[in-house]
Amino acid sequence: MTDSPPAVECAGLTHRYGSHTVVDDLTISIARGEVFGLLGPNGAGKSTTIKLLTTLTPIHSGTVRIFGLDVRTRAADVRYNLGYVPQQLSIEAGLTGRQNVDWFARLYDLPRKDRARRVGEALEAMDLTEVADRLAGGYSGGMIRRLELAQALVNRPALLVLDEPTVGLDPIARDSVWERVAELRAEYGTTVLLTTHYMAEADALCDRVALLHKGILRATGSPAELKAAVAPEATLEDVFRHYAGEQLEDTTEGAMRNVRSTRRSAARMG
Repeated sequence: MTDSPPAVECAGLTHRYGSHTVVDDLTISIARGEVFGLLGPNGAGKSTTIKLLTTLTPIHSGTVRIFGLDVRTRAADVRYNLGYVPQQLSIEAGLTGRQNVDWFARLYDLPRKDRARRVGEALEAMDLTEVADRLAGGYSGGMIRRLELAQALVNRPALLVLDEPTVGLDPIARDSVWERVAELRAEYGTTVLLTTHYMAEADALCDRVALLHKGILRATGSPAELKAAVAPEATLEDVFRHYAGEQLEDTTEGAMRNVRSTRRSAARMG
């Protein structure tokens, strides 16, 4: 009997926009049930990698398998295994929370007889039952992020992909989002792949992290291993500076731009 394949396998993954290489020969493996952080400065290739893994961008060079399924040839099957929360707010402000999640349930083609129950369970898991029938445009930023998680969870994904899920949120809202993700992992064994600019967040949450810089994988390991390799008292931010160095200021400025953009989006939604 063969072992089950990893949740994610990338081999030689390369992607270019014109003559500019944004992901350069990336090879990583993510175990089932693992929380894996993809870290790096803005422009390091994180979001492009996420789009390649989630079938949003076609793969031109290299291979990606999700639970053994080739993303190039089995894209539809791969999508049924995924839940994805993008960087930018993506809910429909003119629909209620319940309607937003139901819309995703229909996109995932959940059976009609199960749909209402699964929508209710996803809302309950994100502690949104009491506000489920209010227009999402009146939700706070933290509630919107939890609603996006409910949308991503309605099909009970084996792999949950979170691209900067807590940018722009206050510490209480961030903690609430991560509590829900931890509960999901504990209950279903869900694999989580996340990107974040909050190094303390990555240190506390991730079993392993990979650090990208200029599209190239610079280091992979547990936060403890990477910190020990840099210096005895190093933090994960020190690790980040060690490998990203000259781009850290640009990253901080870019992260703040993302925060401001997300906050403006939330403000427009109510």
